[in-house]
Amino acid sequence: MPRSLAPAFERFCQANTGPLPLLGQSEPEKWMLPPQGAISETRMGHPQFWKYEFGACTGSLASLEQYSEQLKDMVAFFLGCSFSLEEALEKAGLPRRDPAGHSQAGAYKTTVPCVTHAGFCCPLVVTMRPIPKDKLEGLVRACCSLGGEQGQPVHIGDPGVSRGKGPEQGSKALAAVSGLGLQMSLRFKELLGIKELSKPAYGDAMVCPPGEVPVFWPSPLTSLGAVSSCETPLAFASIPGCTVMTDLKDAKAPPGCLTPERIPEVHHISQDPLHYSIASVSASQKIRELESIIGIDPGNRGIGHLLCKDELLKASLSLSHARSVLITTGFPTHFNHEPPEETDGPPGAIALVAFLQALEKEVAIIVDQRAWNLHQKIVEDAVEQGVLKTQIPILTYQGGSVEAAQAFLCKDGDPQTPRFDHLVAIERAGRAADGNYYNARKMNIKHLVDPIDDLFLAAKKIPGISSTGVGDGGNELGMGKVKEAVRRHIRHGDVIACDVEADFAVIAGVSNWGGYALACALYILYSCAVHSQYLRKAVGPSRAPGDQAWTQALPSVIKEEKMLGILVQHKVRSGVSGIVGMEVDGLPFHNTHAEMIQKLVDVTTAQV
Repeated sequence: MPRSLAPAFERFCQANTGPLPLLGQSEPEKWMLPPQGAISETRMGHPQFWKYEFGACTGSLASLEQYSEQLKDMVAFFLGCSFSLEEALEKAGLPRRDPAGHSQAGAYKTTVPCVTHAGFCCPLVVTMRPIPKDKLEGLVRACCSLGGEQGQPVHIGDPGVSRGKGPEQGSKALAAVSGLGLQMSLRFKELLGIKELSKPAYGDAMVCPPGEVPVFWPSPLTSLGAVSSCETPLAFASIPGCTVMTDLKDAKAPPGCLTPERIPEVHHISQDPLHYSIASVSASQKIRELESIIGIDPGNRGIGHLLCKDELLKASLSLSHARSVLITTGFPTHFNHEPPEETDGPPGAIALVAFLQALEKEVAIIVDQRAWNLHQKIVEDAVEQGVLKTQIPILTYQGGSVEAAQAFLCKDGDPQTPRFDHLVAIERAGRAADGNYYNARKMNIKHLVDPIDDLFLAAKKIPGISSTGVGDGGNELGMGKVKEAVRRHIRHGDVIACDVEADFAVIAGVSNWGGYALACALYILYSCAVHSQYLRKAVGPSRAPGDQAWTQALPSVIKEEKMLGILVQHKVRSGVSGIVGMEVDGLPFHNTHAEMIQKLVDVTTAQV
């Protein structure tokens, strides 16, 4: 391209290193030789280049000899190619897509924008290879061993769009049940925005056979969109498939350099749409340590029988991809008192809200209508005392039908446009098999509980919405996933077990601890280079690990002491003892809960 555009294009590549791995650039009049290596092979005798004029591709050329004068004032950029990735996959045991080499692997334009710079702007382009499920993690690790950002996938699973998210301002469906004017905008959570794998932008269509998973990598063909966007009078680009072989070696990570901070683990987090996420071995191990810490059983209830491995990890991975989160809490166990709520639940919910706010996600809380005023005051006090950054919408739902639940969760009741990506229940009363709601003493409290369970049931049938339940006794919303274990091992479990299942069931000795652990797990994931790159799809700069805003948003002993003090001020009682004081589930804040919070934060922020 013209010499005058070279500095800007170089910075554009540096801002989007995943799809545009810049190997080198030439000096004017020396465009055929990248400065870091000599060309050893080219394909001649048929079209090699596309010609661009004012952003439009106007033809193909076998040679640029006729433009020798113009080339004197042009600079050539050399970008890494996905053929190096093909070699890594082949060495790891995946046969070449086309052993004879007669076809060009398809590349797809996405709706993911690259970071713009000085007139260069374009969507990310990706290549795809179907990978057998049983080889997925091994092959992803093999590709990551190439080093740099181009070896790591940007998406694994369904490449389509997960539709509209987040309650829109003035939404009639939500305003009708909450009485609130919402300040949240309708959001769209992008996967890749590829509608059909049978229609690539470049090359030949790819087929993903049953039992295999589509895996997508950033493609240097992204540069073609950049060339078009700048609308320069004249530019040239290699035709897809017409690569230049250089003497440069692939940028493979040296032996021993793939540390646990760079080795990826692959986890299945959604079936509809099919979606996998990745995080480093190091980050995953940290989150497993958090899961182990909160899994102690101070009340000797038998919750050890309910524990399922990696539920905290998968729940936090799913939350990291969410744009809009709806959180519910409230267990009116003290039905003879006003308010009947307990101190377990709201602190964990507010701690998670605080961290989701720091991640700039949209978040709302939904509670029983009779408790709306209480929770409104709690949130206002939390903002005033610095526990929360800003006020959040507090919603209610009275239900009545499947259609009502779908209308609440979806814009205009259309399951193609859900408002939320993820529902979270933290110590929320859960519906038993007989339709009633029970506290741990087998007392029916249905008259105090709104049917928020219906939203979790409806979400199961709406593509793109995942759910998490956090509980400590098996009678909480979402614990239907472990209901058989609850019935066998928890006192009164045959009666009180929640029958409504969440996608992920986080079990903790005290449910607040599960909320704290989710916030801490999100901190770990966003500080993980592997996961962060996957979230931003290898475009744009990474955010520094240990970002100050994230650190300040983590739970802390000081903030949680304030939060419990707010509940005490509003006469909310401890769940086990019924005392209005600084305790949760009969356990004192100082020593027991304070020590748990500090332990979680220490593990979270520890340097590896």
